[in-house]
Amino acid sequence: MSNNFLNTPIEYLKSVGPQRAELLKKELHIFKYSDLLTYYPFRYVDRTKFYKVKEITGDLPYVQLRGKIIHTEMIGVKRAQRFVATFVDETGKLELVWFQGAKWIGEKIKPHLTNEYVVFGKPSAFNGKFNIAHPEIELVSEENTTLAPALQAVYNSTDRLKLRSLDTKGIAKLQKALVLLIKNNIPETLSKTIIDRYQLMSKEDAIRQIHFPQNPEMLRKAEFRLKFEELFFIQLKLLKQKGLREKTYRGFVFQKVGDYFNNFYNHHLPFELTGAQKRVIKEIRLDMGSGKQMNRLLQGDVGSGKTLVALMNMLIALDNGFQACLMAPTEILANQHYETIAELLKPLNIHVGLLTGSKKTKERRILHEKLQNGEMQILIGTHALFEDVVQFKNLGLVVIDEQHRFGVAQRAKMWAKNTQPPHVLIMSATPIPRTLAMTLYGDLDVSVIDELPPGRKPIQTSHRFDAHRDRVFGFMREQIAMGRQIYIVYPLIKESEKMDYKDLMDGYESIVRAFPQPQFQVSIVHGQMKSDAKEFEMQRFVSGETQIMVATTVIEVGVNVPNASVMIIESAERFGLSQLHQLRGRVGRGADQSYCILMTSHKLSSDGKLRMDTMCRTNDGFEIADVDLKLRGPGDMAGTMQSGVLDLNIADLAKDAQILHTARNMVIELLSEDVNLEHPENTNIAYQFSMMNSNKTNWSRIS
Repeated sequence: MSNNFLNTPIEYLKSVGPQRAELLKKELHIFKYSDLLTYYPFRYVDRTKFYKVKEITGDLPYVQLRGKIIHTEMIGVKRAQRFVATFVDETGKLELVWFQGAKWIGEKIKPHLTNEYVVFGKPSAFNGKFNIAHPEIELVSEENTTLAPALQAVYNSTDRLKLRSLDTKGIAKLQKALVLLIKNNIPETLSKTIIDRYQLMSKEDAIRQIHFPQNPEMLRKAEFRLKFEELFFIQLKLLKQKGLREKTYRGFVFQKVGDYFNNFYNHHLPFELTGAQKRVIKEIRLDMGSGKQMNRLLQGDVGSGKTLVALMNMLIALDNGFQACLMAPTEILANQHYETIAELLKPLNIHVGLLTGSKKTKERRILHEKLQNGEMQILIGTHALFEDVVQFKNLGLVVIDEQHRFGVAQRAKMWAKNTQPPHVLIMSATPIPRTLAMTLYGDLDVSVIDELPPGRKPIQTSHRFDAHRDRVFGFMREQIAMGRQIYIVYPLIKESEKMDYKDLMDGYESIVRAFPQPQFQVSIVHGQMKSDAKEFEMQRFVSGETQIMVATTVIEVGVNVPNASVMIIESAERFGLSQLHQLRGRVGRGADQSYCILMTSHKLSSDGKLRMDTMCRTNDGFEIADVDLKLRGPGDMAGTMQSGVLDLNIADLAKDAQILHTARNMVIELLSEDVNLEHPENTNIAYQFSMMNSNKTNWSRIS
């Protein structure tokens, strides 16, 4: 059947050849026939509709016209030449312009009073008139009455490919040549049961229709079939990994909830737990007592009390004779966790340690010794915890904060810290849309804290333009007079650190001028400062010595100042939604009404405006994450650490949530009946699954 066909090197396809093949490999990673067939169009153009010249407006993405060429002209000299043709229909005229290949086009197109052309392209206005640059153009003749399919596929290309005539039209020609060869050469990848249940088009028909759809209904069926299959195999991989891990890796059994937990819960809780916190603690407790090794994702919005939940489960580990550790991505956040947890546990006489990169050698030696003899019960730290020299007496629970900042291979090192893998709890402070969580973390159990502690007032968010700065300064003075403190955050984007640093310093100077000493005190914190200087400035703000903190996003995580009630974000349009939400979460931690002010220039893109409107409209991190997913796409949100999970060719997590749920439910049913895919009817699925997973690093034993 077919595998030989699909594995045929791309250079063997008619009109490709060695040079074009090299370009396709470098530019689009197309090495063989199967790669080209799964290089799907990103949109389709309806070629059934014809416009008249007088109907053209500047906001049309493309137009198709039928008419005559009445005049042509070559303008300019040699390299600066352009070819201009005057196109007319009964309603008016417009210019068609070619800047590239002008000479070749000029020889092909001649003025003629009877010849009709079909022209297709994007209209643009110049000097009050419309023109179309580099249109597709074909002569209408008796033999050529169907000039294009009703729905024409549009493919992404690159500048280098276009120079070899592999623009969207060129790629479509290659697809056509290949699709003509595929008769009975595309193996079925799903079982007959699944195909019948969901009335799926065959794989071969879906490939044909996705590239050359007969009509919108056939295109819809092809898209559903290919999206379902893609999401089905991703979920199959994740859920098989989860099942394998649960079967292979036994977990420490935490049988009892003892004195540490009960004493803390009954006498030392800083505030009453929410219903969501209680539910999540119970879920985690059951997991850790089940005999299976726990791998659980704990999701919660800014300020929902994830750290307290993690701490109470650490106490269960201690009650069962185990140690626990908490890993944070930055020293600031590790210090923050250490101070919070050490203070909360002081009445219980629990030994809590801190390990970061700046710890001195002598202190480290003492810490390592206490860790190995079991005297130190809880260790909080950064990447320093990964080091081989860090050895525990009996590590039972690992809590990882802001998991997306640690690589999978790094986290694997924590598994070697005990004879059998400890339980793992991953905390995400950035709410993840459910569709993304199911795909990125589909092999983990998920707990969600979906309510905030009682008494917390929603942060009031407003959007102000730079021109309103004086009014904002007036509001700041009012807040300071009431005893409040203020953050002012500037963007920091690595590609333009010098520019950002200048923005920050200019902003700092203007703040100092507007808020002069001795009446006002201003702190400044940025990434280029030494850690002790940074810590000094932070402490001045924490203690209330300074009223204003001017900073870069270094304060996105890890600073907890209940008295800070105003967050001003400069150049807010340069931040993503999730980062804006994280920054806003730095205020609203006390009893006072808190405010977030988003400062932007008047020049805002439509996406920028949507981000500002979303922030002003809602404080719900999950709703914000959904908008963020639609705006940025799953790749941006997930970051590079999840590459391999999100290699999606056609499915879109922002739009295809329902298909994802359907596919996942089907996988759950399939694995409950045939966990090893051994039934004859699942032969296709088993074969496709083995092909997809060959030659890939298997991180299935890592959280």
